[in-house]
Amino acid sequence: MNIRVGIVGISGFGGGEAMRLVACHPSFELVYAAGEGSAGSRLVERFPSVPAKLAEMVIEKWDPATLPKLDVLFVSLPTGASAEALARVPKDVKIVDIGGDHRYVDGWTYGLADVWPSQIEGRTRVANPGCFPAATLNALAPLLASKLIEPGNIVIDAKTGISGAGRGNGESKFGYAESNENLVPYGLLKHVHAPEIARTIERLSGGSAEGLVFTPHLVPMTRGILATIYCRGRATTEQCLDAARRFYEGRAFVRVTDKPPHTKWATGSNLSFISYAADPERNLVIAMGVVDNLGKGAAGQAVQNANLICGLPEASGLDGAAIWP
Repeated sequence: MNIRVGIVGISGFGGGEAMRLVACHPSFELVYAAGEGSAGSRLVERFPSVPAKLAEMVIEKWDPATLPKLDVLFVSLPTGASAEALARVPKDVKIVDIGGDHRYVDGWTYGLADVWPSQIEGRTRVANPGCFPAATLNALAPLLASKLIEPGNIVIDAKTGISGAGRGNGESKFGYAESNENLVPYGLLKHVHAPEIARTIERLSGGSAEGLVFTPHLVPMTRGILATIYCRGRATTEQCLDAARRFYEGRAFVRVTDKPPHTKWATGSNLSFISYAADPERNLVIAMGVVDNLGKGAAGQAVQNANLICGLPEASGLDGAAIWP
């Protein structure tokens, strides 16, 4: 099967990771690359290690009116930059929006692929979850579905690598001198991912997510997210682990571990690692979720969603091992 694929925002970190995965996909053929500041460049100028078959492809200026014939379009643009243009993409082109404009928007399916794969299959408009929700919600889903924790008053403490801030225009404030040996909280009380997390907690639990606290931090590493999540519940550690193993039985990308996960376990992969520690006497459950913010947190889950909407095996192009060390 030859599925014609385009990528918008290809010169950014998320778009570049999507290109890497599409280039190695057994059924996808990259035929269109688009950007803004990078328009007119050849892919090899932006990505010197690009496969030879794609090296001379020229990045076009993003304009939905000039799209070639495509089957699937991946869009990796900053939040607020894609809604208007994507409304003009022909209906027969399947879209996976890696950015934030279409999460929980009418007409778009929320693409939490490991939790709701059957709701994504065959859809034509899929909104990829954000990177922090990908790490957090995969860990919370089994507990909420099994009523092992209360949906309210959940506290999320999350750490992300610097690539989560995006590549920008080459003038990023997250350069080496600013980021090395530095730990920075940001987005306090108003992070763009908080409403998405709250909405999904309520969808999974049937209850209210009132009292949710989400605090992200930038840490001096390139890739990876660790979400440590504090919840109220009387479950034991083993009950939490058992619930997760049942919930994700047969799922390709979620690994339930007895010990706390490391961010490096997921580097360069679409894997999601989850674990738990609980003290029922203290009414406390700690859930932990790890993903690569550019993998499961962005392009990896986007390709997983594209596989589902195209009727392909879910793990197509995604079953490589993580990078170690």
